Amino acid sequence: MSNYKPINDESETPKYRQVEELILNDIKSGILKKGQRIPSINETSEELLLSRDTVEKGYICLKKKGIIASVKGKGYYIQTTDTGKKLKICLIFNKLSNYKRNLYYSFIKTIGTKANVDVFIYNYDAVEFENIIDHNLNKYDYFVILPHFKTENFHVESVIKKIPKEKVLIIDRYIEELINYPLVYQEYDKDIQKTLSQALPYLKKYKRINLIFPKKEYYSSYIKKGFIIFCNTFHYNYRILDNPDAKNIDKQEAYVIISDTDLYSFIKIIKKEKLIPGVDIGIISYNESPVKEILCDGISTISTNHDKIGKMAAEMIIKKDFRRIKCPFRFIKRKSL
Repeated sequence: MSNYKPINDESETPKYRQVEELILNDIKSGILKKGQRIPSINETSEELLLSRDTVEKGYICLKKKGIIASVKGKGYYIQTTDTGKKLKICLIFNKLSNYKRNLYYSFIKTIGTKANVDVFIYNYDAVEFENIIDHNLNKYDYFVILPHFKTENFHVESVIKKIPKEKVLIIDRYIEELINYPLVYQEYDKDIQKTLSQALPYLKKYKRINLIFPKKEYYSSYIKKGFIIFCNTFHYNYRILDNPDAKNIDKQEAYVIISDTDLYSFIKIIKKEKLIPGVDIGIISYNESPVKEILCDGISTISTNHDKIGKMAAEMIIKKDFRRIKCPFRFIKRKSL
């Protein structure tokens, strides 16, 4: 039995019921598996600082429900992992953008009726993130966490480690300090290098590549790092701009635009200047969406598959097959390049 959830002396729930719930939660989380021995009544009594009679009463309830069985001279074993209860999942997002919504809907569709899912938004705020964790430590079977913050030096790993490791699934961002945790992730610096390399045949006609990387929004600095490495590797002139501005938009140059807000502003400017995407100017947008297939007769994109991230995360929980998986990142060529 894990020891992350102490018995609450102030709770209205009787202590023997709390013992029962501890074991049921460990079964739901995959900590305890069918056929596995659980601690003896005496061991649990010592671990939880409870009387032997209280623990025994909890075990009797579980035995009556067919969850555990006793083997003479050997102890208690898990007889079934079918607890008849839905999993409770805490889904923690930095923000609820269109892409996060896609991820969420994919996750919910895949998890189906197997779990109840609550969503918390911390808006890149480290303090709010820690508050969410602290206030919900004992309420969920799994925590699915997308960790992005205003300050990238925030030691998120120390907060995440408050949660038992077997209950944590990290999505989207790779965190080196949590190397043994299950993960569905992007590699921002390597992904942009790889996909821009795939776009090289179409970028050759442009004399300079510009990255429009907004300061007022919180995107990973590794995107910028990967862009610079790409340009240096292939000897491209480049600029990094904060936002679209008619004074900084020049013919025969390509623009990699991170924010959709900046993309729409950029398109307004080039329409006013009568610049034709793919002819006078090149556009690559970060993150694929259906509207980009038809916008300006097609906007080229570099993007991960957010639907796939949500699906893979949900499948890990359903199958209790926790691994570290890199989500594919791809270049889609359209008329804007």
